[in-house]
Amino acid sequence: MTETASQRRTGIVLVVAAAVAWSTAPFFTKLLPLDSWTILFWRGLFGGGLIAAVLVLTQGRADLKDLLRMGKGGWLVASLSTLGMVCFIPALQLTSVSNVAIIIATGPFVAAAFAWIWLREAARWQTMVASLVALCGVAIIVGNTSASSDLLGIALACLMTTAIAAMTVTIRTYKHTPMVAAAALSNFLGSVVSIPFAHAITGVTGNNLFVLAMFGFFQVALGLTLFILGSRRLPSGQATLIGTLETPLMPFWVWLAFAEVPAPRVLIGGALVMGAVVADIIGDISAQRRMAGGSNHPET
Repeated sequence: MTETASQRRTGIVLVVAAAVAWSTAPFFTKLLPLDSWTILFWRGLFGGGLIAAVLVLTQGRADLKDLLRMGKGGWLVASLSTLGMVCFIPALQLTSVSNVAIIIATGPFVAAAFAWIWLREAARWQTMVASLVALCGVAIIVGNTSASSDLLGIALACLMTTAIAAMTVTIRTYKHTPMVAAAALSNFLGSVVSIPFAHAITGVTGNNLFVLAMFGFFQVALGLTLFILGSRRLPSGQATLIGTLETPLMPFWVWLAFAEVPAPRVLIGGALVMGAVVADIIGDISAQRRMAGGSNHPET
């Protein structure tokens, strides 16, 4: 197996793990009787703190300087990630979950378009077909919710999707930039931005602080770090496609923890999303093996 194929397989594992971590957001949110901006503040603080601590433990205190000298690539990733974070909450407040979820599901197409314009990185047609199937699956999952056509909420959801797609392509572009430090910075920036809108920052109880810490550590810090490390190794459209696994996994954790049985449409839509992602991963691995096998045969 070539090194490129090995890197792509590692990237797939990392991005799948990131989607699993991200999908726990509803589980943690259900445990917290707080407004969204207060959650965003503490989640970002704990998430950024954990990433900074990991940097110190694994690479020494000198690597904390990466937070200040990341270069334009690192600052661009941090800014785009922060923009995506702060758009998500008000988007959900201003329009329906249905609208937001459908717009997010267009992420693979947006990322593929940016990658082609910026890097001339052509997306595999199989990935584009899988992305379309995943989009249909998301539409089925959220299709029975009450729809709202609030333009501001839709605009914010579009801005968030564009920001995350641009972040994915930026990570591919600046592969040698300390992106883990950028992940920490994006969390801290998200906390700063949320301060004017949060209502209960100082009124959080000890139990809620523990849940917020787990929220920040697992869902944000681990998820964002794994996605950044994994998306360096994958085409942008494929990385974003695998990230859509987050949608069908969300109701799974809620069912597991709170015994809320998913509706049949959620199961059907989730099966489509997961099937599309698995099919694309298998197809990509098979293609890499064929390429590796072909390169091992000498010309006659």
